[in-house]
This record gives sequence, C-alpha cells and structure tokens, in this order.
Amino acid sequence: MDKPVVVVLFGGRSSEHSISSATAGGVLGSLDRERYRVIPVGLTREGAFVLEDDDPDKFALVADHLPAVVDNGTRIIWPEAAGDRQLRVRDAVGAVRELGAVDAVLPILHGSHGEDGTIQGFFDTLELAYAGGGVIDSALCMDKHFMKVALQADGIPVSPGVTVRRADWNEDTDAVRPRLAHLELPWFVKPARAGSSVGVSKVHSADELDAALRIAFDEDDKVLVEQGIVGREVEVGVLEGRDGVVRASLPGEIVLSSREFYDFEGKYLGGDGVDVVCPADMTDAEIEAVRAMALRAFAAVDGRGLARVDFFLTADGPVVNELNTMPGFTPISMFPKCWIASGLSYSELLSELIETALTRR
Repeated sequence: MDKPVVVVLFGGRSSEHSISSATAGGVLGSLDRERYRVIPVGLTREGAFVLEDDDPDKFALVADHLPAVVDNGTRIIWPEAAGDRQLRVRDAVGAVRELGAVDAVLPILHGSHGEDGTIQGFFDTLELAYAGGGVIDSALCMDKHFMKVALQADGIPVSPGVTVRRADWNEDTDAVRPRLAHLELPWFVKPARAGSSVGVSKVHSADELDAALRIAFDEDDKVLVEQGIVGREVEVGVLEGRDGVVRASLPGEIVLSSREFYDFEGKYLGGDGVDVVCPADMTDAEIEAVRAMALRAFAAVDGRGLARVDFFLTADGPVVNELNTMPGFTPISMFPKCWIASGLSYSELLSELIETALTRR
C-alpha cells in the first residue's frame, strides 16, 4: 500500500515566521519516513507557497541566524475541492509537475494567517484533512481577549486584566489610565494576537506603561494589560488522539532565576536565567488539578487536535494564563517535552497528530 502523503507547511506571514521555520527543522528530521511520504511547503513572509527543501539542517535555530522561507520562484498549486487531491508545483520557468495526492497537511504555522483559523478555513474549503486545531478554537485562542471571555464564561479562573485598543488610547489616553487602577503591579502588557512573547513587556510602575504599549501596538491594535500573578508557571499539553479521547500530559514548569519573564530569547535562543523542567516537581493533587483544568479549558474553546495550556499555580489553585493551539514544537519546546515525559516520543507525537487528521478525513 502507498504511504500517506503529508504536506508539512511552515514559515508564514507573522512575526513568528522564524520559529515556525525552526520547528520545521525538528519535524522534518523526526517524521517517520517509513510511514509517510513528506512534502515540505514553505509560506514566505509575503504569502507565497513554495516547494521547500526536505533538509532539516537548513532550518536549524541558532542565535545568530534565524531560519526563514525564501522565495525560490516555485509556486504550489493546491488541489481544488471539486477535483482530485493532487498537489502540483510550478517551477520558475512555468513548467508544472505533480507531487502526489495529499492525504493530510501538518500546518506548523504560528501567529496570524496560520494559527488564527484562516489557514484552517482554507483547508476546510479545499476539503483537505489537516492536523491540529480547527477554525473556531484557533481563532478564539489566537485572540487572548476573546479566549479569556470564553474561559470566564465556563467558570475557569484567568488573570485579571484590561483590554486596551489603539484607537481608544490615541483618542484619550487619560480616559484609559483609570481603567487600569484596580490592577496590582507589576503588569504584563501583551499584544492580543501574537505569540512567542513577541511584543510583551513587564511593567513595574505606571510610568513604564506608555513605552510598553508602543511595543505591543507594533504587533497588534488590541493589547492586554494583565495583572502579574504570584505563582509557579506551569504548562500542560493537551492531545486529542485518533480514538477521539482527549488526554492531558504531565505538567512542566518554567523556572526563572535572573530573567524577568519567559521571553523570546529564553524560549528559543538558549538565554540564561530560565530552565524548562518536565515533569514538574508537584504533588499528586496539584498535578491532578492542572490536568483537569487543562481539559476543561480545552473543552471551553471547542478545542481540537492539540493545545498547550499555560497556568499560574497559586496558593489558591491554578489560574489559566492562555491556550496555544499550535504551541512551540521544536524538540526543546515545552509541549513535546511534556509528552515525552508522559511516555510519547517526539516522532510518536507527530504520528499521532497525523493519524488523527487522517481519521477525520
């Protein structure tokens, strides 16, 4: 029997383009080639779908060279919903050749135009099976404001915060400031629709707010100002298996020493002052509490496929910080590390995502 054809889609138009490309390095190097035939497709920052090299080393993440999808002149021609599932590529001189009938897409895109439901809606329209979240849960969790609305409606505790829109701030700054007065310092100022800690600042005093908002508004015109929560930073992986059963991993913990918060450098570039510990050193009761709440949060946003649920573990119990429907997926990222600690290897985790997508098809 022919092996299923899996398109690995990476890159993208968001500020997290390089992280997605780095994830591709780990994924391409770990997919079971005895089980799947893999077609790497890159999405450039300008929005062109190109046929990429099947070379994990090309997308290695190093501090002085962030990987990227570069326009090589090829163009992917996606199948039509009313036709076959044949994927085609047009080369730089216009010649078209067939690459194979697509069985599933593994979209490892982060941020806008990838993790926000848009690419999921595109594949739904083409009637192509794909791994991971669907339209609704992706869109909800990409927008941290609406994610918190959905969680609060289900009685799930979230960090106190205020949403500030650029138009309101520009029109009357003095009218916005009183809305923040009830929030205890420090504050975390973050774009509503960005990830990987891009555009996030920690504010220790009110006079630091303007600069933090300028940074966040560079990423989005809607920004959250959240009260800092005293508690351990704990993360849990959620995975919907091909059997339809949703499971929660053992929790991992972000342990900060000299670093203010878990920023981009700490996450991806090996910055000092942070350790990713998995499994976390927690009591059985604490583990059960965060795993149960992770499953509740996943259900509250109509989760599908996978998510990483981030918590603050406080003296009063867990508080949800956010959900990521396409979490960091490099081999050193928390989501795969949590599942490795739970008995599922990186390669097996990828296969589970793909097999679940094939089952949906």
